[in-house]
Amino acid sequence: MTTETRTPAQPTQPLALGRDQWLVLLAAFLGWLFDGYEIGLFPVVARPALTQLLAGTGGDGSIGKWMGEITACFLLGAAAGGVIFGWLGDRMGRVRAMALSILVYSLVTGLGYYVAAPWQLGAVRFISALGMGGQWSLGVALVMECWPEKWRPMLAGAMGAAANVGQVLVGVTARLHDVTVDSWRWMMLVAALPAFLVVFVLLLVPESERWQAAAKRGGKNPLREVFSGSLLRPTLLGIVFASVALIGTWGSVQWLPLWADQIVGRANPSAKANTQMVLAFGAVVGSLGAPWLGARLGRRSAYFLLCGASLGCCALMFRAIHDFTGLFLAAAFIVGVATASFYGWFPLYFPELFPTRVRATGQGVCYNSGRVLAAVGALTQGQLVAFFHGSYAQAGAIVTLVYAIGMAAIWLAPETKGKPLPL
Repeated sequence: MTTETRTPAQPTQPLALGRDQWLVLLAAFLGWLFDGYEIGLFPVVARPALTQLLAGTGGDGSIGKWMGEITACFLLGAAAGGVIFGWLGDRMGRVRAMALSILVYSLVTGLGYYVAAPWQLGAVRFISALGMGGQWSLGVALVMECWPEKWRPMLAGAMGAAANVGQVLVGVTARLHDVTVDSWRWMMLVAALPAFLVVFVLLLVPESERWQAAAKRGGKNPLREVFSGSLLRPTLLGIVFASVALIGTWGSVQWLPLWADQIVGRANPSAKANTQMVLAFGAVVGSLGAPWLGARLGRRSAYFLLCGASLGCCALMFRAIHDFTGLFLAAAFIVGVATASFYGWFPLYFPELFPTRVRATGQGVCYNSGRVLAAVGALTQGQLVAFFHGSYAQAGAIVTLVYAIGMAAIWLAPETKGKPLPL
């Protein structure tokens, strides 16, 4: 007789959808939606808030400088939070780490109601961003591990769209009550409400079985592993791809509401809210369409086309538009479609680069290292606005040339179309 040694079966994703899968998707969608609300909040309140906090001195040159510095604080905080919470997600579980990240970003943003100086607003954005930075990698990892493989493009689109739906809600909220120099603080209190989502996440959302199995097997240090061996190359390339998109977004596109507010002045306080809504509606369309494009054409070809479209649309926006008219809003919508499409592509591609044991960490490192470089882009935009005597358009036209780098770098990456998630 012979004794046969069997390897324990690996957990697989379910073939049929049940209550647990829908709860996971709902929690991740809402967590990223409210994260998007927090992200979109600052471009709408920035100019009124900084005008008040700076006591009306310095003009748009000073406002642009502070906008760049506070945006950089946010991006650096989000980068640190993405690494910290990604690591926590691989060590203590996706669900508990997600609940903690939501609690951090909502409650700290609420404290922004009490700020009395620009540096305090920067501190609030940095600390709240620690929680915001973790939400993306945790939610994407949880959803992709709990749903069947065939749903990946749809799930990527839903996750990409979630944050942009949150940014639409920012515009809607701002339209319900004008955000002015004297009435911007109430928006910070509204942003604290997602803290109640934590109860739902902890009580009803199931943990990823794939993560539970990987945790039982044990493993190396996740952060060290993604920067070594066969994972080093995809990690570095992922950082480049995220950096290109995030520099374009945070170094330029997120400044469109400020530009609109500058053009109209106090004559039309709703201009920035309208710009935010139109930009976010376009972003929802782009985030839903990009995964479909990636599924049809392949991940690399899709990214190349997204970069080319973003480069062309931003050139049109910043070089040909001069007044706040219907054309401005139409161009902002198109820019939103193109430049936010990456946030539907990332949830499709990044999970395919990393095995389960380090997936949350790997995704967090790629996406949030991109935020570090985007912080440089935001500071550059702020300096350029000051250099061009308050011209957001001239500064944006320069920063968005970054998309050309993505068009070249993507061909160095592996094509993962049709391949299962790495175990």
